[in-house]
Amino acid sequence: MDKFEQMMKNVKGMSPEELVAAEEKFKGMCNCPGCPTHNKCAKNAKELLFCITGKSFMCISEDKGCICPSCPVAAEFGLKYKSFCLKGAEKAQRYEHALWGTKMV
Repeated sequence: MDKFEQMMKNVKGMSPEELVAAEEKFKGMCNCPGCPTHNKCAKNAKELLFCITGKSFMCISEDKGCICPSCPVAAEFGLKYKSFCLKGAEKAQRYEHALWGTKMV
């Protein structure tokens, strides 16, 4: 079990209050606002933590560069993937790669 899998296992055992506190902690560590791809729409919509929450809902559609690998949240969770705002959360990307391998359909 890698670091991300262990963190997800730990999350399952958290109370709702603990989940809210953890989310706030990770929002404070998140470097999405400093990313060239994070735009004004995403800022106004307060979209953050794409690595956990998934793709941008309506704001981000163009890759202008990715700083996910340098994010403290990525290090904390042991994330393997990047471009979460466009490709989906770590969990989703791991699932897709498990199904399709490195060649995405």
